[in-house]
Amino acid sequence: MTTKRGLITDSFKVVKKERRGRKRERKPSPLPPPQSESDSESASEKQLQKLRQFDLDWRFGPCTAFDVSGISRLQRWERARLHGLDPPEEIRELLQTHTDPEFNHNLWSEYPL
Repeated sequence: MTTKRGLITDSFKVVKKERRGRKRERKPSPLPPPQSESDSESASEKQLQKLRQFDLDWRFGPCTAFDVSGISRLQRWERARLHGLDPPEEIRELLQTHTDPEFNHNLWSEYPL
């Protein structure tokens, strides 16, 4: 008495995998969503990003001093120039054109020492 055993492939659909040698067609990546910011906002954000990078660059000396607020970005730029560290002129121009404290204070001014 032998009973016929069914194979597992009898119960499930057989799916063949692609061979590794074949190249799959790639779908084009979706385009990024359009930016809703105005040009002036994105320009000021880019300027702030450059100033943050200046704050994080240790070639121009530390941002913090012994007092709680640290030193301003312009003071740091002038100190770096005084010591011959050749800070970027673009940073000084940005600092002189903006009077907003967000531009003048360094990245660490909001954190207590």
